[in-house]
Amino acid sequence: MRKIGTLLLVFFHIGLAWAQTSILKGRITDAQTGEPLAFATVQMSVPPGGTLSDTTGSFSLQIPESIEKVKVSVSLVGYIRQSIFLSVSEKAADIRLAPDESNLKEVVVTGTMKEMRKSDSPVPVEVFSPKFFLRNPTPSLFDAIQMVNGVRPQLQCNVCNTGDIHINGMEGPYTMVLIDGMPIVSGLSTVYGLSGIPNSVLQRMEVVKGPAASLYGSEAMGGLINIITKDPADKPEIRLDLNGTTYGEYNADAAGSLTLGNAKTLLSANYFHFSERWDINDDNFTDVTLQKRLSIFNKWRFERKDNRIASVAFRYLWEDRYGGEMQWEPRWRGTDSIYGESILTNRYEIIGNYQLPIENQKVLFSFSYNRHHQDSYYGDVPYLADQRIGFGQLTWERHLWQRHDVLFGTGARYTFYDDNTPVTANNNLENAPQRVWLPGVFVQDEWTFNKRWKLLSGLRWDHDKRHGNILSPRLNLKYDPDSENTLRLSAGSGFRVVNVFSEDHAALTGGRQVVFAEELEPERTWNANLNYTRFQNTGFGFINFDATVFYTYFFNKIIADYDADPEKIIYQNLDGYAENMGFSLNSDWNFTNGLKAMAGFTLMDVSVVESGRRAWQIHTPHFTGNWSLSYPITKWNLTLDYNGHLTSSMRLPVFPNDYRPEQSPWFSIHNIQVTWKLKSRGSSDLTTFEKLSNLAGGMEIYAGVKNLFNFYPREDVILRPHDPFDKQADNPVDNPNGYTFDPSYNYAPVQAVRGFAGVRVAIK
Repeated sequence: MRKIGTLLLVFFHIGLAWAQTSILKGRITDAQTGEPLAFATVQMSVPPGGTLSDTTGSFSLQIPESIEKVKVSVSLVGYIRQSIFLSVSEKAADIRLAPDESNLKEVVVTGTMKEMRKSDSPVPVEVFSPKFFLRNPTPSLFDAIQMVNGVRPQLQCNVCNTGDIHINGMEGPYTMVLIDGMPIVSGLSTVYGLSGIPNSVLQRMEVVKGPAASLYGSEAMGGLINIITKDPADKPEIRLDLNGTTYGEYNADAAGSLTLGNAKTLLSANYFHFSERWDINDDNFTDVTLQKRLSIFNKWRFERKDNRIASVAFRYLWEDRYGGEMQWEPRWRGTDSIYGESILTNRYEIIGNYQLPIENQKVLFSFSYNRHHQDSYYGDVPYLADQRIGFGQLTWERHLWQRHDVLFGTGARYTFYDDNTPVTANNNLENAPQRVWLPGVFVQDEWTFNKRWKLLSGLRWDHDKRHGNILSPRLNLKYDPDSENTLRLSAGSGFRVVNVFSEDHAALTGGRQVVFAEELEPERTWNANLNYTRFQNTGFGFINFDATVFYTYFFNKIIADYDADPEKIIYQNLDGYAENMGFSLNSDWNFTNGLKAMAGFTLMDVSVVESGRRAWQIHTPHFTGNWSLSYPITKWNLTLDYNGHLTSSMRLPVFPNDYRPEQSPWFSIHNIQVTWKLKSRGSSDLTTFEKLSNLAGGMEIYAGVKNLFNFYPREDVILRPHDPFDKQADNPVDNPNGYTFDPSYNYAPVQAVRGFAGVRVAIK
């Protein structure tokens, strides 16, 4: 008993020693500016523990009195991680973190709604800079995104050139497009608003392929595209980019930033003009829609106490587009004499973020509002629509239990939609605008087991009065066996409700009638992705590999049936199931001689199974490939760019006894560009042109050729273009097969080889 008592007494004194603690204090600042760094993570392994710095950069840790020194690791997104030994005897340790410029470029937010390095994210995120898209200049991001492997802009109509964005074969309604993290591009704007996002506002683009509904809700079943706009706090400058093509397309981008007191602002404007009528396939219809478009973007960022976030942005879009018969004029708008599709769009958006003034807590309120007004005629069929979407979201980040980073969030989305179609009519055929509230809450836990394993789990609850309660879980597991290899496994469930106009623009073109065969139920999916990345250093540079296997299973898939009746589009829930599976591979090659190469491909099998029969999804190729080569010739200040994409055959909407092939051919588009950069020179013996270049702080002149090998569809992409109003459709002599006018046979733009040239100027 005496031995036991002695042993208990020893344990008591040891426990008492550990129970008596000291307070270790410190302060974290920016090594360059001396500003305090809030929300930096401070961790120690022995004894285990951790905390976050407060808004003054200060932190405190409790450690046993028996320990004189501890090793702490300090990290913050955008700064080099620092591990140091701290002594308890110090009054307050002064820790200075140095900015890591290379990692700043790899900061991502889309996969988790929190800033983190791309390499640390459990969700695979692809990041693209403006320089990447400048290798093939385009007037909008909708055209530019063709360069991203597995992401394909699909034109849906050969007359007015509407389109959507497909990710890994999943159609446009499954892709959510965000601006600064806000779901601003949805509903009507998924059809026309994508063309109104100019490249001049882009700081970076983040792409997530796969399920993201647990954070972002409906429309995020197939993937996310998050357009991060430029920060007004960047160095003030004025940028101009003017270019044109031999087709008669002219594009002007202008952007400038400045500081006004405690506010910094960025103002950007884009104007696109195309009025040349082309008809290279001789069907008396414009091959490319005529467009006049103005987009204005203004973003403000305000300096606040303790570096808290406060920003607001405004965007306005005006567009006048027309496609149709070559002899059409505005006076024929809405008549049945000469066919034309004329769309007038007015749209404005507000996006904002405000961090609540709560000590030592990061609570962020985000909001957005947009109104989209469309005045359009498709032949003699009017489509007048008004859509308003308001969105508010509150998130709270919290570091818990040493190894958990938890994100709590709640949000609500309100949608008002009104048009002149039966979609917004009640049973008495009276106008009844749709008003839909979609509240939701979500929670996400990022659990770091150790430096090799990380688990991200999330759950979202939404309530739709039409469909009740909807749960969307997801799970992401990340494993780093070493510094060069990473495995990520993602799984989750999502949901989506239908929006008829954005689902299928063909509902309002041609002679097809929209029919709802039943009360539509929301779609549900289960998704799984396995991603592998490898970074390999070599004697000639380095290589990145990124490979993904993906699978999605659909319940209640909402389909638009073109085949049952050639004069109708029948919407109904699938009596069966649908699958989307495939494999993608990306590779980046960076050579020591300056050559940069990117290449990738995606294999897809997207099909619908009903009554035991499997059908290939319309407008979905089995294979797509992309490549981009860039090589600098430093001697002459030149850069050569060569890029393009390859697309396999796809199933197209055809009529019974259609003379056109049901499958498109394989095709490839190639583009080349030469860029000459005029650098500032110190010599006084300069030409006038070089003096102007010096004054501007540098200038780039670029020129090239698009669609180098002159590919365009040789088939009749518009059926019966001579009778667009179907006035002779019942004439057995003129129309023995019973065809009707239809412009939906589309797999590539009807646009031939063309040259382009432009100039970029940056005034610091």
